[in-house]
Amino acid sequence: MPGKIITSARKLGRNVLFEDESKALAAAAGIPVVESYAVATEQEAVALAELIGYPAVLKVRSTAFSHKSDTGGVRLNLSGSDDVRRAFLEITDHARKEDPHVNVTVQRMAEQGVEVIIGAAVDPHFGPVIMFGLGGVFTEILDDHCFRMVPVDRAEVSAMVRSLRGSRLLQGYRNVPPVDLGAIEDILTAVSDLMQNYQEIKELDLNPVAVYPRGALALDARVKLK
Repeated sequence: MPGKIITSARKLGRNVLFEDESKALAAAAGIPVVESYAVATEQEAVALAELIGYPAVLKVRSTAFSHKSDTGGVRLNLSGSDDVRRAFLEITDHARKEDPHVNVTVQRMAEQGVEVIIGAAVDPHFGPVIMFGLGGVFTEILDDHCFRMVPVDRAEVSAMVRSLRGSRLLQGYRNVPPVDLGAIEDILTAVSDLMQNYQEIKELDLNPVAVYPRGALALDARVKLK
């Protein structure tokens, strides 16, 4: 399945996967994701939001915008059809200045969890490496992350998770319960396997990943091909 997604994008002349494609690739590798669905019209957006349930999230679907939230391409916590219509029109009206063929993705709004970042890239000297760090506001404030060369075993990913300066936030702090460290380790292992098995992947970002007392979900994903 990941290979088919990669091949399909390549046939269309793209080396960057859309978010829904990136999530489909991740899901096929066993990574839990909040599924995204591409829509081309506001009517489709409303119908899909009604199907998956509110609150919903709309995001711009275009390779012209690498950071969707920085360009006004994300609308969160939409509670009804009017909100979805308005969000669709706002996103597309703005984005079509850069990409006349822009579409939008719809996904459900996930519950809030502790946010982490999981990624991978091909280093010109060391080959594929994976990265783990704290997400959300802690990303820029603490700059707290670590790297390992691929492949990694379970002991190595366990050490990664516990090596951060802010790992106490993951193990329970004040009124924040401990999160599922095993779920983080599962995702890191799956990302390592992806980078090892699909050498066409140049970069993979899961940002953010929401981690809960039980389980974790990748809320956004981006894959770049060589």
